[in-house]
Amino acid sequence: MTNAYNSTFYIGVTNDLTRRVYEHKNKIVKGFTNQYNLTKLVYYEEGSNGKDAIMREKQLKNWHRQWKITLIRSINPTMKDMSIDY
Repeated sequence: MTNAYNSTFYIGVTNDLTRRVYEHKNKIVKGFTNQYNLTKLVYYEEGSNGKDAIMREKQLKNWHRQWKITLIRSINPTMKDMSIDY
C-alpha cells in the first residue's frame, strides 16, 4: 500500500486481500497505514501458505526503498491503484 504521492510504503500479509484493502481504504484499523494515508494498492503477490508469505514479507521489509519501487514498477509502471481492477 502507498499514498497518493507514492512516498511511503506498507508491506503486510493477509488471507483476504479484498477485505484488507477495504479496511485500509476506509481507515477501519488504526495504525501505520491510517497515519500515513496509505490507501493505494500498488503491488501484491499471492502465495500458497502463510509461512512462506510471512517469510516473503520479512524479506521485502528489509529491502532498500529503490528495490521495492523497482519491483512494483516491474508489474505496475505507473503505480496506479490496482484495487480498482481487483
